Amino acid sequence: MDDLKKTMSERGICVVIPTYNNGGTIAAVVEATLEQCDDVIVVNDGSTDATGAVLRAMTGITLVDYSRNRGKGYALKRGFAKALEMGFAYAVTLDADGQHYPKEIARLVEANIAHPGALIVGSRDLSGIDASGGSLFANRFSNFWFAVQTLHPLPDTQTGFRLYPIRKLCGLSLLTSRYEAELELLVFSSWHGVRLVPVPVDVYYPPREERVSHFRPAADFARISVLNTVLCFLALLYGLPLAIARTLFKYLRTAYAFVLFFVASFLVVTPCVWIYKHIGGLTEKKRCRLRRLIHRTAHFVMIGHGIPGVRFTWDKDPQASLDRPHVIICNHQSHIDLMCLLAFSPNIIFLTNDWVWNNIFFGLLIRSAEYLPISEGLDTLLPKLRELTGKGYSIAVFPEGTRSADCRIRRFHQGAFCLADRLGLDVLPACLYGPGKVLPKKTYVFQRGRIHLRFGAPVKLEALRQAGDYRAQASRMRQLYIDMYRHLANLIEQDA
Repeated sequence: MDDLKKTMSERGICVVIPTYNNGGTIAAVVEATLEQCDDVIVVNDGSTDATGAVLRAMTGITLVDYSRNRGKGYALKRGFAKALEMGFAYAVTLDADGQHYPKEIARLVEANIAHPGALIVGSRDLSGIDASGGSLFANRFSNFWFAVQTLHPLPDTQTGFRLYPIRKLCGLSLLTSRYEAELELLVFSSWHGVRLVPVPVDVYYPPREERVSHFRPAADFARISVLNTVLCFLALLYGLPLAIARTLFKYLRTAYAFVLFFVASFLVVTPCVWIYKHIGGLTEKKRCRLRRLIHRTAHFVMIGHGIPGVRFTWDKDPQASLDRPHVIICNHQSHIDLMCLLAFSPNIIFLTNDWVWNNIFFGLLIRSAEYLPISEGLDTLLPKLRELTGKGYSIAVFPEGTRSADCRIRRFHQGAFCLADRLGLDVLPACLYGPGKVLPKKTYVFQRGRIHLRFGAPVKLEALRQAGDYRAQASRMRQLYIDMYRHLANLIEQDA
């Protein structure tokens, strides 16, 4: 429970509970929610029963209270506005009638970690539930029109149990005030490219005689029908053109990046390197110039906005320095990971796999700059590595060995720590967030996003040796990376 509260706090997640005349259930719902989250905002939508008195007597909540009933849509707007004012990035919403189990907030948070920036929809399994025929029909009716309006089907568009990325919500000023507002939020979000992720949740329906419902079948069905008519017209005039434009810009961005890469590497850099190499041979001075060329190219691409729609940021521990040799280890997510590190210094030598070493586009440059193939084995490479570190170069290694498809930290291999031990160098941890989301594994389409690189404090060789053998050192460093990456993700994904 404490871990969930800590995660929600670090990720900027609060809970918003709108309520109207739920005096019999609101106290139990709020108390159960406080067991899951310390930041609970309750919106009293002009209740005329004991709800207001119950809430004013409770501690540990933020109460938004007004005298006239304005509807659930208005209550959600007030709750989201309060959450934004308090600095939150996400808001979990649940109903005040006891239908939703607050303990299942954990499922929505897990989905938020897996899909940062998405709108998580808690989908109810209504089979076998004693729900009214009107409610079941309304849900099927809403699901159908939502699929028509967005071309993205959802199993439950009427659920109030959701996790909203409140900084990304569009159309709040146009939101209607009643039940249909929750459908509008889904439609507007889908039109503006917010991913909608359904997550199965359990639901409780009390006996019919105990239920408190403010749904007015005739009036509310009429409002929903009018709304769906309007949304269908808007889907043709606004939603569909917006989706087409977003897709077009995504592929234009990818085409620009690949054309830039092809022209720079294959038509300019590789021929120049070939000529440079064959006129007078490759001296140490020439190799240094090639490394500076790689560094400046990487700096332009990553920091000089060579990839449109991608923002690159970085920070480092005060003790971290690239001015003296280290064994740099970094998590591996994407083809552009090397560029991220090389943007900061020309004094980095990479141990690469054979695919990079023999690449038709930049392989000649990589070989000429003395990047070394890991497949040759540590014993073979060690003399050359000692020579390079003696000249002030750091050696960079991806201890996972291969890219992570889901961006999680995979098992670390022992080679990097054996290398540090035999070279007598401290380990400098570099943690990347975002390359695997900007250019996911097994895809070649660039997504909009943010990349962040953090250089941590150097880990002294003596401290590593005290951890045990190389396997123990790898395990210890992997755990350090898991914590570092989680901390980075929790900070950055508030703006996802």
